[in-house]
Amino acid sequence: MKEGIHPDYMECKVTCACGNSFVTRSTKPELRLDVCSACHPFFTGQQKFAHRGGRVEKFKQKYNLD
Repeated sequence: MKEGIHPDYMECKVTCACGNSFVTRSTKPELRLDVCSACHPFFTGQQKFAHRGGRVEKFKQKYNLD
């Protein structure tokens, strides 16, 4: 690495909107997030899947052919 052209790599305090905070390393001393792994639906298991049937399923359901 060349001397004098890279930013300082320091400890960084990361704070989420949910109140979760942790320390990591970055070129900035502080970061603020809207969503973190503690409150994101994918990581918390609260993710909702919308099951949308195709045309055949809708037809069968409409005319009770199942």
